[in-house]
Amino acid sequence: MIVGGRWDETGRAQMALLQSEGLAPHHRLLDIGAGAMRLGCRAVPFLDAGNYWATDASRALMLRGRSEELAEPSRLPKHHLIADDGFRYRGIPTGIDYAIAFAVFTHLPADRLGGALNRARIAFPRLQAFLFTVFLGPEGEGSVRQADGVVTHPDRPPWHISEDAVRRMVEEASFDLRRRDDVLPRGQVCFVARPSR
Repeated sequence: MIVGGRWDETGRAQMALLQSEGLAPHHRLLDIGAGAMRLGCRAVPFLDAGNYWATDASRALMLRGRSEELAEPSRLPKHHLIADDGFRYRGIPTGIDYAIAFAVFTHLPADRLGGALNRARIAFPRLQAFLFTVFLGPEGEGSVRQADGVVTHPDRPPWHISEDAVRRMVEEASFDLRRRDDVLPRGQVCFVARPSR
């Protein structure tokens, strides 16, 4: 394991979320903020060969995860691992069916969520669901202690956002939103955005 911090628990939670939302082996998955393949080591064996794509600010970390965490690295072509720190989705095929950004927006200012969703809606016309996690906190208030003990902030990492703000950004990107009730590591909350019909 390259990085610590509830690796197995979080990877299992991500895979369970995706499967409960309908992810099947024939779907193409985009893992945003994939890091060292915490989800990839589960998703790559589950998906049909070639159906896992990943982005992260560090391509080197993804490549290391590919070589050290995957039982069969050959099932994940290296060109499916793309450096992207701005949600540009360059080099990702348009046929992505599912996207997940787990513990990504907890490290970024709240307004980055809206841009990521807007660009995904345009880049992936077949997208069925975009799953993402955030820490929630009241709008206009300071630091908040989350259910799992982590203290989040409106103006620095780890960031929190109000549920109303999440809903506004999702609706502006032409998605419908559903909040899941799962108990996730560190008190994160998972939302599922599906394209509005």
